[in-house]
Amino acid sequence: MSLADELLADLEEAAEEEEGGSYGEEEEEPTIEDVQEETQLDLSGDSVKSIAKLWDSKMFAEIMMKIEEYISKQARASEVMGPVEAAPEYRVIVDANNLTVEIENELNIIHKFIRDKYSKRFPELESLVPNALDYIRTVKELGNSLDKCKNNENLQQILTNATIMVVSVTASTTQGQQLSDEELERLEEACDMALELNASKHRIYEYVESRMSFIAPNLSIIIGASTAAKIMGVAGGLTNLSKMPACNIMLLGAQRKTLSGFSSTSVLPHTGYIYHSDIVQSLPPDLRRKAARLVAAKCTLAARVDSFHESTEGKVGYELKDEIERKFDKWQEPPPVKQVKPLPAPLDGQRKKRGGRRYRKMKERLGLTEIRKQANRMSFGEIEEDAYQEDLGFSLGHLGKSGSGRVRQTQVNEATKARISKTLQRTLQKQSVVYGGKSTIRDRSSGTASSVAFTPLQGLEIVNPQAAEKKVAEANQKYFSSMAEFLKVKVEKSTGIMST
Repeated sequence: MSLADELLADLEEAAEEEEGGSYGEEEEEPTIEDVQEETQLDLSGDSVKSIAKLWDSKMFAEIMMKIEEYISKQARASEVMGPVEAAPEYRVIVDANNLTVEIENELNIIHKFIRDKYSKRFPELESLVPNALDYIRTVKELGNSLDKCKNNENLQQILTNATIMVVSVTASTTQGQQLSDEELERLEEACDMALELNASKHRIYEYVESRMSFIAPNLSIIIGASTAAKIMGVAGGLTNLSKMPACNIMLLGAQRKTLSGFSSTSVLPHTGYIYHSDIVQSLPPDLRRKAARLVAAKCTLAARVDSFHESTEGKVGYELKDEIERKFDKWQEPPPVKQVKPLPAPLDGQRKKRGGRRYRKMKERLGLTEIRKQANRMSFGEIEEDAYQEDLGFSLGHLGKSGSGRVRQTQVNEATKARISKTLQRTLQKQSVVYGGKSTIRDRSSGTASSVAFTPLQGLEIVNPQAAEKKVAEANQKYFSSMAEFLKVKVEKSTGIMST
């Protein structure tokens, strides 16, 4: 935005203030052509004083003179009695605080003037040095000779070494033209005025901070002396400020309109001096509105304490500020680490284990057999053959391979194996004794075995093994042979006995 556009916006704002909010009356407004002619006349002035008139104003001189008087007096806090608004120095503090805002606007105007004039000599400097005061100091140091960029100690106090290097390289290739002596003199005058206004602004800040610690010590501790003076000036005094609720204090200094030509998106609604204070701006953007509400509530309490001249040493202010900082730290704490808790113990009690011979026999019967163990084993790196065509992926493991000639065996668990006493062992041995040696019928041995059996009842008994085997074979052939026919069964009515 050029200087002409800014002056046009200032004229439009001044015209709105003169209307006084009466929209019913129609007044003649200057046309755009007239305003442009006036701005062109202002910009074509010989000196910066034609557009920056604050430095030579009577108001500026009176306020600065009063500030110097009160600084020299070194008035003590005990002199402030009764309402704060009755103190003559209070009006000076409010006027001085408002003067700092006007100085800021004046510095922006002077910066634009210097930028427009010096762009003829070094147009690239504006993009290399964005800060207004640094730009003004750099212009004053360089002047018409851009070779001063190299090995300049004064310039090293203004800019960083990296920026100086970029400026020196750009200055060697710039297409700017030499300034005349008159133009250079006007630039130096504008730079001197801007630096003196900046020094006056810092002087006012020092005075306001030193005096606010006497007028409103607790409020100044929380939000700073400058912000405290601003909200006191807008509220109409410390007494009126102490009577306001916190929700209204938070809105003091809110911008209700914007200059023409500026975007309205950058203006945050419902934000005042407290929102833009240092204590709130130090937080992340998502916490600033919440922090502004908290700070406004504590400022209300501090203003009520200061209005009754209590806690002149700022004890209440320090306590409130510590409370604010503790809450700020609590808001910014990371969430606690979620600990992995073990599952709770089950509510079911321990089941009673069964024991005894029956249970052991059942475990032996249902135990994992050798065949199942071999089927479950797999050889890594070998392609298995599917056992069934419809069940892909099911194989017999090691069971069908050569060398695994194991048969099904009863799995006996040694831990649950029944322990037999010696008496029971002798009893089982007596029952398993076979008198007369082995029998060829039982053992299915060859005919060369002995057929004589000794029994306790008949003594010697001669048995023919072939006869017994023949009898069994005939019975099997009669009843279980594949060539056998159906038998006719006759039932006798008198006896009820079946016969064939």
